[in-house]
Amino acid sequence: MSTITIQQLAEKLKLEIVAGKQGLERIIENDDIHRPGLELTGYFRFFPNERIQLLGRQEITYLHSLTKEQRDERIGNVIKKHPPCIIITHNQEGLNYLIKHCNEEGVALLRAKEKTTRVISTLNNYLEKELAKSIGIHAVCMNVFGVGLLIRGESGIGKSETALSLIEKGHRLISDDLVIVKRIDPETLIGTHNQTNRDFLSLRGIGMINVPRLYGSGAFQDETTIRLDIVLSAWDEKKYYDAIVLKNESIEYLDVPIPHIEIPVRPGRDIAALIEVAAKNWRLQQQGYTAINEFSERIEKMQESGQ
Repeated sequence: MSTITIQQLAEKLKLEIVAGKQGLERIIENDDIHRPGLELTGYFRFFPNERIQLLGRQEITYLHSLTKEQRDERIGNVIKKHPPCIIITHNQEGLNYLIKHCNEEGVALLRAKEKTTRVISTLNNYLEKELAKSIGIHAVCMNVFGVGLLIRGESGIGKSETALSLIEKGHRLISDDLVIVKRIDPETLIGTHNQTNRDFLSLRGIGMINVPRLYGSGAFQDETTIRLDIVLSAWDEKKYYDAIVLKNESIEYLDVPIPHIEIPVRPGRDIAALIEVAAKNWRLQQQGYTAINEFSERIEKMQESGQ
């Protein structure tokens, strides 16, 4: 399972580290966020101490309204449960009591400038992606006409060369050779790089190239939602390739089905152009149009009219 540290969270979201620095190496494993409410009144029966605790204006204003003894006891009881960290929003001040308890218990206290709703949204988006289930796939990931694609195939079949042709046509590289696939919800996969191979495309005979430096920043993006799985296979003269595909195939990654097509490769075939067509065709299908259905309807009408 993917994890991140409090330090990584603070750096990524540009959160101020106010106290509890000894807790920065603690691990976050849960992508849910909790705003303690009943806990500040002393009720802890269902307290989710594995979640990040977030205190907005409402919670801090309530704590400020208590006596010093009440405040120390109630927020102290929350911090003694050792949640991963506590985040304060709105750049609120007057937090000496929080600083004291966080330093004593080794719980990181972080502060954000933004309002509570924006912090929650940013946190949710970041944690869902970082903590999502993931796998590594030997493939190239591209964004073609806004459609995220996995391009797979045996080593040497021409995946990277095809990616280069697509880049030269104005499409975007996500990752070459190793694609990190993450499931961010039951129906959605995203493809990204592993940081090490970010920006790079490896071409036999040429070597490694930096795509944004050669083709501009628009030739690369960090991630894309995966919509199609395309396999490049060597052309087999003994195999019959049907130009009229009646049944749509799919493949599953992390229990999420993705439409799957196979493109046979041989000299003279413009694979990049075929992949562009596949992406455009997928977009049409999402709008409710399928060419084979229209073709079948025409055949039926001809048969009914006796032509």
